[in-house]
Amino acid sequence: MLRNVLGKTFRFLGYTVQYGCIAHCAFEYLGGIVVCSGPSMEPTIQNSDIVFSENLSRHFYCIRKGDIVIVKSPNDPKSNICKRVIGLEGDKVCTSNPSDFLKSHSYVPKGHVWLEGDNLRNSTDSRCYGPVPYGLIRGRICLKV
Repeated sequence: MLRNVLGKTFRFLGYTVQYGCIAHCAFEYLGGIVVCSGPSMEPTIQNSDIVFSENLSRHFYCIRKGDIVIVKSPNDPKSNICKRVIGLEGDKVCTSNPSDFLKSHSYVPKGHVWLEGDNLRNSTDSRCYGPVPYGLIRGRICLKV
């Protein structure tokens, strides 16, 4: 009797660990569902929109200009941000706000990307914290639900 109960318990724990590892790998390497909050990507992505993020692009260095990406926030590593890629390494980008009279430009350093929200007047992005290391990219938005 005890042997039967222990056998079932260990089988259940084994399946739980296996499925947990599969789920972790799926969310880490394939993608997942993300709820976007905040006004920085309006009108493209509204507050509380649900999007699907695929993670294979970042592993194969296939992120391009114009892609919308999920990134670990450079200001708060516990949170993620959703922004559009404006420049890749070596690109010349405008680093000033739209309302500035004099425009300033800079080059994106190697291993970094320049990110901006679509709502330029209400977005905290690379204009505030500078170029973002490529390693902070978590995934690329491929579908808006």
